[in-house]
Amino acid sequence: MPKKARELSAAEVRRLTDPGLYAVGGVAGLQLQVTKTGGRSWVLRVKIGERRRDIGLGGFPDVPLADARAKARALREQVISGIDPVETKRAARLALRAQTKRLTFDEATEKFLALKRHEFKNVKHAAQWESTLATYASPVIGKKRVDEIALADIEELLTRDNLWLAKTETAKRLRGRVEKVLDWATAGGHRTGDNPARWRGNLDARLPNPNKVATKGHHSALPIDEMPRFMHHLAAMDGSGARCLEFTILTATRTSEAKGAKWGEIDLEARLWTIPADRMKAGKEHRIPLSRPAVALLKALPRHEGTDLVFPSTRGKALSENTLTAVIKRMDGALPEGQGYRDPNTGGVVTTHGFRSTFRDWGGERTAYPGDILEMALAHTIKNKAEAAYRRGDLLEKRRRLMKDWAQFCAEGATQANVTPIRAQEG
Repeated sequence: MPKKARELSAAEVRRLTDPGLYAVGGVAGLQLQVTKTGGRSWVLRVKIGERRRDIGLGGFPDVPLADARAKARALREQVISGIDPVETKRAARLALRAQTKRLTFDEATEKFLALKRHEFKNVKHAAQWESTLATYASPVIGKKRVDEIALADIEELLTRDNLWLAKTETAKRLRGRVEKVLDWATAGGHRTGDNPARWRGNLDARLPNPNKVATKGHHSALPIDEMPRFMHHLAAMDGSGARCLEFTILTATRTSEAKGAKWGEIDLEARLWTIPADRMKAGKEHRIPLSRPAVALLKALPRHEGTDLVFPSTRGKALSENTLTAVIKRMDGALPEGQGYRDPNTGGVVTTHGFRSTFRDWGGERTAYPGDILEMALAHTIKNKAEAAYRRGDLLEKRRRLMKDWAQFCAEGATQANVTPIRAQEG
């Protein structure tokens, strides 16, 4: 049993400033530890079985003498009752840590997206992440704790309803996004071990190679010489969807860019449409010179109260993904068999995105415009890093002449001889 020390007063304890251990009395084993740097803290020295424990009780004077003695008495009572206070505290800490790990995949997804949202290229990219995980992952593993998700769960997720084979590209994105969420959970201490959604050395041994499964087809595109016939037919169609499709073709833009066009982005006097970076696939602002037919189309449109959208739906929202496709299908269905708008290579009805291919084919086969001007018009990213580093301008004026010739071709048709991009006349 420890030797009983003289019981020091609070004033005597305050005067203990030299480095060392001082028994303060009142409770056997209670000591004040003074370090070489002047720090002072309470230590209770006890023997539990054959082991000696030094239990910290906090710093002095934050923990005054009276409180230190009360803590020491309570701990000694535990020892007398056969309880090891150190092991009890460690077990409580481990239990608390285990509770922090009980995070479901849906909860982890929400926290991950909140943290990473600023890293996404634009709002649409963030929405795609949310949609993919909510549509495919949540029904299968959403309520499951992240520390319980195993390889079998990921396999079920990716093969459910034949997803890996039927929608390979979607399944690939899903796998990668689930892997990122689980990586985040591991880094945060919510799970341990290998990531079950990892491809290399894991799922690649369980699932077919997606690059060999997926059929990489092209978007059905209209043959070049069919453009005037299609555009004349389209001009006779009514509705916001038809006008949006016409504008999409005249500007050679992506469907999402045209559907989201806002009046605030368009300068009719300068005949210029500036799409902000957050609406572009490459995350870079894109300026589009507007041909006279494109400007005339815009001037003929009504302005809708309560929205800045150029082509709003009847509810004042952006048009749906299928609106423009439905216009094309109605046009194709209105024609006799064999006279519709079909891609001779795929046999399918032409697609909205396919008109960008038609534009590129026209520019490459029927004009003398350099490829870099055509690629700039399509807002394609320059894959050559050296070339990208040196390019400063966006070839706007050269593209202005290009878009004028494209609009003229769409309206009238043209031969290679009379499409001359070198002329300087205003479009």
